[in-house]
Amino acid sequence: MNLKLVQEVTAFIWQEGDMLDHGEFDGWLDLWLENGTYIIPIDPLQEDFENTLNYAYDDGHMRKLRVQRLISGESISTSPQPRTVRSLSRFRVLSEDSQQVTVRCAQALREFRKDSLKHYSADIVYTLMRHNDSFKIKRKLIRLINSDDTLAGIGYIL
Repeated sequence: MNLKLVQEVTAFIWQEGDMLDHGEFDGWLDLWLENGTYIIPIDPLQEDFENTLNYAYDDGHMRKLRVQRLISGESISTSPQPRTVRSLSRFRVLSEDSQQVTVRCAQALREFRKDSLKHYSADIVYTLMRHNDSFKIKRKLIRLINSDDTLAGIGYIL
């Protein structure tokens, strides 16, 4: 196990989660490759995301629109804006080469909105491209453990 690499990807992913929890959306958008994909499938076993229904399947343009909708206050699903706290753990590097690292981790997300506290658990697989001394996100695949159940109001960024 390459502990230095695990530390590097863990620090990067923790930073991403902290940015999301604190509303640093411009900084969050800068973490991505323009052609990177943000995916939240409905079917927990699905692999063909382009040809199936997803909660999210965003490229760079759609990520920017998602952020604009979230901060504008004009979307009923994100108004008032939820307060979130993410806990990210169980980091495992699945593959790596000189350009790319694939890492899986667990996320426990707490959301407070409209006097209600909700909890979402997910496995997340990141595909990260090496960029200078850090990374850029090529793909973020969020597999909610209850994705095929009824979900209410996940209009913010997981």
